[in-house]
Amino acid sequence: MNYCIYKPPQILSDLVCHYWTLDGNVPIDQTYIHRTLANFCPELIFHYGGVFSELVANNHIEKTFTTGIHGQTNQIRRFTAKENYGIFGVLLQPYAIPILFGIPSTEFRNELVDLTLLGQDGKDLTDQMMSAKDNTQRLQLINRFLAQRIKEFDRPEIVSATQRIYNRNGLVNIQNLADQSSLSQRQFERKFKEHIGFSPKSFARLVRFKSLINTYKKRDSTLTQVAYDFGYYDQAHFIQDFKQFSGYNPNAYFSGEAKEVFYAP
Repeated sequence: MNYCIYKPPQILSDLVCHYWTLDGNVPIDQTYIHRTLANFCPELIFHYGGVFSELVANNHIEKTFTTGIHGQTNQIRRFTAKENYGIFGVLLQPYAIPILFGIPSTEFRNELVDLTLLGQDGKDLTDQMMSAKDNTQRLQLINRFLAQRIKEFDRPEIVSATQRIYNRNGLVNIQNLADQSSLSQRQFERKFKEHIGFSPKSFARLVRFKSLINTYKKRDSTLTQVAYDFGYYDQAHFIQDFKQFSGYNPNAYFSGEAKEVFYAP
């Protein structure tokens, strides 16, 4: 398995977190299963090699897109491949969908949306990305495509609030965020949900979960202490959140042996 991350150019750095590629070989008569965790960032996904299907209830298999948008999500998903695969991904900022595509983020929450939603532009990009000779060319294609779609941020206060939630690892007061945005709490929550796909409270929970995972990997602290530092004063609440967003008990996940989880470097 080969996993690589690429930085966006400066012109796209406010909208794209990073690009990533994942290539792997699946032995004959075996199946690769990949579990995605809850993620507050939407992604553009291009399966340029191999075919993935989604495992849903009772391990029923459903066909999924070849190229599309994996919306921001507060739940896990499981995908399967029975042949060698290659994926090019674009991890977008939570507020990028309305800016790039003019569509409310709520339309994509917990959804897998085929790129044909974008009309001829989506079809043309699919053809170009699928026929590109390598990922260097795919990077050039996607950079050009996204740069052509940039529009002015029409709700800069929502972007600023998102950054404040990032910087505080999700530990924020929603009323204070609304006050700093010069909006009533009701207005703030409505506009935030439209642009981010989740309410501010739900988004903050997801940010806290992701921040805790990243922090625990780097600190020589007990899991209980890290959970406390992230505002989980009740062990049951911490475990409940973690299982909802990862599908695993935190001790099982951090053992490094949770099945189906790709522990990205």
